[in-house]
Amino acid sequence: MKRLGGSDGNEQLTAVVATLLIVLLAIEGATLLDLGPLLTVHAFVGMLLVPVIALKLVSAGWRMLRYYAGAEEYVRRGPPHALLRVFVAPVVVVSTVVLFATGVALLATARTEGPIVALHKASFVVWFGAVGIHVLVRSVRLPAALRWRLPGTALRLGLVTVSLVSGFAIATLTLPAADQLQDRASAHVGLDAH
Repeated sequence: MKRLGGSDGNEQLTAVVATLLIVLLAIEGATLLDLGPLLTVHAFVGMLLVPVIALKLVSAGWRMLRYYAGAEEYVRRGPPHALLRVFVAPVVVVSTVVLFATGVALLATARTEGPIVALHKASFVVWFGAVGIHVLVRSVRLPAALRWRLPGTALRLGLVTVSLVSGFAIATLTLPAADQLQDRASAHVGLDAH
């Protein structure tokens, strides 16, 4: 695995994906400032994020798996701080899965109110707090990990590109559902003439 960069390569992949997520999540967050007319954009970016987030979860999960399996270079690198590992990481993972699963469910069912909407909003609040802590703590190592010259960099960038292109394809394919959700939300608040 050294030819692919080993644990440093894994950290670099995680850093590249994290950087992409910061940008995409900032765009997604900006839609919340005026969600009514931006619901289609919100849904589009949300669907675009799904494969990118999946790659981040796989990359972070790989590090955890290798560490607990006793892989020497991962053990040498050590575990994340106990507070992050025991409390923050599980909340980040669970709230991320719930947030995006409910988002997909809302898009699939064209719901603009009800228990799934409430769960989506509640999971966002939990997710925002946990991810905020995660980003503050982990962003310190981000610039250095992005600059490392390691074997396997092309493969890592390829994985990121595939996740982004896949996300764009999924978002594009689900655009009609996002438009339908937008129309339903607009009609619900009396903004649409339909």
